[in-house]
Amino acid sequence: MNTSQMHERLRLELLRRIQRGTLSVSLLARQTGFGQAHLSNFLHGRRQLSLDAMDRILAAQRLTVVDLLPAVPQKSAGQEDGAIEAVPVVSHATALFEPVIRPTAIQRMLHLPPGALATVRARATSPRRAWQRFVAVRIAAADALPMEPLVLPEALALIDRHYNVLQAYRPNRPNLYAVRHGAHLALRYVEFQASRLILRPHNIAFPIELIALTAEESPSEWLVGRVALILNEI
Repeated sequence: MNTSQMHERLRLELLRRIQRGTLSVSLLARQTGFGQAHLSNFLHGRRQLSLDAMDRILAAQRLTVVDLLPAVPQKSAGQEDGAIEAVPVVSHATALFEPVIRPTAIQRMLHLPPGALATVRARATSPRRAWQRFVAVRIAAADALPMEPLVLPEALALIDRHYNVLQAYRPNRPNLYAVRHGAHLALRYVEFQASRLILRPHNIAFPIELIALTAEESPSEWLVGRVALILNEI
C-alpha cells in the first residue's frame, strides 16, 4: 500500500467515525492541535497530510498502520488452501459501520465447513455491494432474550451484509435480520409499513418496536444484513 492509498484509507476511516457520531472535526482538532480548516480540507480530499501529521492523527484515534490495511482471511495452522471458510467475529459497532473489517477489529475467526457459504444468495443495494460480505457477532444474554429460544445467550450470529432488502429469502418464511436500532445492533424479524420499520421479536413476551424513517431514508440503510446462521452454544 502506497502513501496515497494510506491517506485515502485514513480519510475514509475518519469520515466513518464522524458519520456514526464518535468523532467530530472539532474534537479531532483538539486531539491533534491542527486547525479545523486544515482537517476539513483533508477530509474532503482537497489536500494530503505529511507523514508526521498522519502519525499524530493515528495516535490520537488509537489507530495503527495495520488498521488501514485490507483484511486478509486467516487460516488455522495446518489447514490447506480451500479447506475451510473463515468469517471474522467482530463487535456490534464494527458490523454496523465498517465496510472493510480491519485486522485489529477481528476478535477471532469463525471456521465453517468447506463450501458452507458458496450457495448463499445475495440481494444488496448498490452501496452495500462494496462492503466485506460476511461477519459474525456475539449476542449477549440481554440481546438474546427477545429472540429466545431461536437465539440463546452468547450465541454467534453470522450476518450476510450483502442481503439488506426486505425480500423473503425463502417463500413463506420470514427473514431474521440484524438491524440498526440507534447505535445498537438487534436481531429481529422486520417489516416496513407506513414509513416505519416494524421490529418483531420471536419471544411474544417482548414488545414490537417501531422505527420511523424520514422521507430521505430507506429501510435498507437500517438493515445490517440477513442472519444466515445462528450458532447456539450449549
